[in-house]
Amino acid sequence: MKRCIILMLDSFGIGASADAAKFGDAGADTFGHIAEQCAQGLADNAERSGALQLPNLAKLGLAHAAKESTGQFPAGFSDQVEIVGAYGHAAELSSGKDTPSGHWEMAGVPVLYDWGYFADKTHSFPAELTDEILRRANLPGFLGNCHASGTVILDELGEQHMQTGLPIFYTSADSVFQIACHEQTFGLEKLYELCEIAREVLEPYNIGRVIARPFVGSGKGQFERTGNRHDYAVEPPAKTVLDKLKAAGGQVVSVGKIADIYADCGITAKVKATGLPALFDATLAQLNQATDNSIVFTNFVDFDSQFGHRRDVAGYAAALEYFDARLPELLAKLQPNDLVILTADHGCDPTWRGTDHTREHVPVLAYGAGLPAGSLGLRNTFADIGQTIAAYFELEPMQYGSSFLPR
Repeated sequence: MKRCIILMLDSFGIGASADAAKFGDAGADTFGHIAEQCAQGLADNAERSGALQLPNLAKLGLAHAAKESTGQFPAGFSDQVEIVGAYGHAAELSSGKDTPSGHWEMAGVPVLYDWGYFADKTHSFPAELTDEILRRANLPGFLGNCHASGTVILDELGEQHMQTGLPIFYTSADSVFQIACHEQTFGLEKLYELCEIAREVLEPYNIGRVIARPFVGSGKGQFERTGNRHDYAVEPPAKTVLDKLKAAGGQVVSVGKIADIYADCGITAKVKATGLPALFDATLAQLNQATDNSIVFTNFVDFDSQFGHRRDVAGYAAALEYFDARLPELLAKLQPNDLVILTADHGCDPTWRGTDHTREHVPVLAYGAGLPAGSLGLRNTFADIGQTIAAYFELEPMQYGSSFLPR
């Protein structure tokens, strides 16, 4: 029996890549800087305190991968641990540092073209674009039109949105068009319909994702985004390893937002879950049901959305420790030939300036399927993961990447 479990720790970079300076990210290090802040007692909160404790990830080789990436162990970590997994660090071949690029590349399809972006910090969107969206949606106007943090903009414009019924349009350094609306006063289905319209109108602009950002609450300081977020992504430019396994009769189960990121391509079943506990629970439940020739693929988005973008070091550290504490539950369920891969799609250093992603190496931790414990070294593309999965399932090789399975 062959089953692959992919755990995507969204935004968990392990050190700036060689080309990070092109993105303004030279020196970024999501893992290293979190560990440093923890060791200095600067990342304490109600849930955690002191040095960062990730014993199970360390045994899989996380800290060793970080040392290979940056030249030093993160604060509080050392080589005094028995390594049971294969570990490496991967550089991104794709042109961006965004969610679709990272996910598609690790499934064997790097993005070798430039996304469209809305670069202006204010008055970000062309009038002809927003005019057409409003015309099709029969709306009199909109709010926002800027780069913004998704939580800050709710405090700034949430009350006005509720009073006027005008949607909030905003963007970021990523190739995204985001629409925030109140679930009760505007309506969730109406928001989804608006996003579908925006997705069609945005086609000539080569924007990677339209994101529905529903929220609830009665006023400033009380607004909260809900788990009903939905991403409307363009399709990958070629068949991913997920598509190939599905075409071969295998099963690909999306847990969390994976299906959205791949525009449902290559997905055979979707499981919705919100928050780290629910996502981990759902992953375990799907692993219990998984049959031969199947992938269970989970995106743990909270690392990025709740802590990385919000520059919450203590929250990020607590989330990592929670994830680490639950890993033994998953490992105990594995069958002899199962393959587990833990990785990330980009960085989002919570100590870095601004609120955007950071261009970093990502960890490649692999366990099972006959892989010997030890270093996989630098992988020159995330696509090595997709090529490995293709080899594992004996599928047609991907165009990019090199398998790290033993021959």
